[in-house]
Amino acid sequence: MKYIITLNGKKYEVEVEKGEATAVYLGAAETVTTAAPAPTAAPAAPAAPVAAPAAPVATGDGDPIKCPMPGTILDVKTNSGASVQEGDVLFILEAMKMENEIVAPRAGTITSVTVSKGATVQTDQILATLK
Repeated sequence: MKYIITLNGKKYEVEVEKGEATAVYLGAAETVTTAAPAPTAAPAAPAAPVAAPAAPVATGDGDPIKCPMPGTILDVKTNSGASVQEGDVLFILEAMKMENEIVAPRAGTITSVTVSKGATVQTDQILATLK
């Protein structure tokens, strides 16, 4: 017999056969020894909506260099007033346990840097401005 059980907001497909149950979640299987299916958990109360944090306003002239994804700034490799060439690494962003290089989209001068090492950033947050 197959059952679908919701536990802590996650749905599990449970198949019970001869005293052994196999639970499947997102393609991963886990064997659980039990004689009967687990009871269905009560549904959790819906979470209150959370407002997205506002991206900081750039303090310098020029085009904003925005964060492509949420993460943590591991290193800031530029500063205000620095001349950069297209492709120069400006920031190292850790996102999803990977280090990503944020590079200059074109040659110019950095007019402001709005984040520092260790800062948590969101998608489209302005990291620097380039003139």
